[in-house]
Amino acid sequence: MLIDNHLPHAEFAERHALRMHAPPERAYAAARRLDLGGSPLVRVLFGLRSLPALLAGKRVGPEQRGLGTTMDRLLDNGFVLLDERAPHEFVLGLAGRFWTPAGGIERLQPAEYAGFDRPGMAVAAWNFTVLPTDEGSLVATETRVRCTDDAARRSFRRYWRVVRPFSGLIRMEALRAIRRAAESSSGD
Repeated sequence: MLIDNHLPHAEFAERHALRMHAPPERAYAAARRLDLGGSPLVRVLFGLRSLPALLAGKRVGPEQRGLGTTMDRLLDNGFVLLDERAPHEFVLGLAGRFWTPAGGIERLQPAEYAGFDRPGMAVAAWNFTVLPTDEGSLVATETRVRCTDDAARRSFRRYWRVVRPFSGLIRMEALRAIRRAAESSSGD
């Protein structure tokens, strides 16, 4: 998988998959056009993400409300397209201090991800893969995180205990949105 080229060893990982009654090309196109803006669940979860800053009396900017609900917004707010092999897989990358209220996002170039080791940081990779099945496609997503040192690992582990279930909900919501778009698409 392409994700292995950018984050082969992860300390934290989560994977989800969903079958779709759509050919791989349509499922892939739907994944690349991902839009979670219509999901009340995602809006609530992103709102909760901004709660610590609000309680501290800080102004909440877009980076604290969530990285975005569309693929374009994700790319505008720190994610980088690390690799792509259409219509099979694409990989997004992100570096930061995800456990802090603002996330401490650092924009890196794709070539920097595999060896990034700035202390106190974490590096994440998020892929979408599309495999053909007899009835259409299997779309899977995997999130991997590697921390750059022990302090970051401890901080991320505490954060991950709290957000992991919600992160999984967002990924499943993404897969459901992809399925709706792929199955409703005329293929034009």
